[in-house]
Amino acid sequence: MVKTDHEIALLRQSALLTSKTLGEIAAMIRPGVTTYELDVRAEEFIRDNGGKPGFKGYKSYPFTLCTSVNSQIVHGVPSKTVVLKDGDIISVDCGVNLNGYFGDSAYTFEVGEVEESTLKLLRVTKECLFRGIEKAIIRNRMGDISYAIQQHAESNSYSVVRELLGHGIGTKIHEKPDVPNHGKRGWGVRLQKNMVLCIEPMINKGKRKVVEERDGWTVRTRDNQPSAHYELMVVVGEKQAEILSTFSFIEERLMK
Repeated sequence: MVKTDHEIALLRQSALLTSKTLGEIAAMIRPGVTTYELDVRAEEFIRDNGGKPGFKGYKSYPFTLCTSVNSQIVHGVPSKTVVLKDGDIISVDCGVNLNGYFGDSAYTFEVGEVEESTLKLLRVTKECLFRGIEKAIIRNRMGDISYAIQQHAESNSYSVVRELLGHGIGTKIHEKPDVPNHGKRGWGVRLQKNMVLCIEPMINKGKRKVVEERDGWTVRTRDNQPSAHYELMVVVGEKQAEILSTFSFIEERLMK
């Protein structure tokens, strides 16, 4: 679970390409675009920059991105028939394989004019992510990350998805340890310097219960209320975590 400095340097490169890919996708998010179009552009960009899609072929998954709209939490399947509409939100989750090491990041985008109550869900979910990252330091335990996420979500009257977890990452897209978004302070795996974690809160506007759709991939909220999802790769540090992936490319595009 602990990476060498050389491995972290390679993971940093993979995380950077993942982040840049999501920046490319940010420029396309608007009403009338299909999730399939987003997927095609993501694969082109990754391959043009020397990488390979990290999700494609994983457990036979056929696409580059997971595109989860509104009440879909994660693992939404890109489709020519899913057209983004004004007022939608969409979580775009992207994985990259570069030089044998993986990058993984996700961001929930607004499509056009989104309801204020849903915008608050997005804001609080992103805050949950960074509160979790603050706890990714040595001598803490995994439960300290999990508790920070859960406490902030629930203090804002949202619910935390429990069936889906963050994870370690390296030469495989999903490695140990698991990173739950709910838990108790002082419990779980002790965090060690140079662990690389994907912290990814999945927070629901309504109840926490989930269902899997018939496609065998997409997970959505049972009550059909919106869900938000953000993910960054971090390295556990002594006084603070190093954040390997970044939302800066996304935010630059969104401000244009």
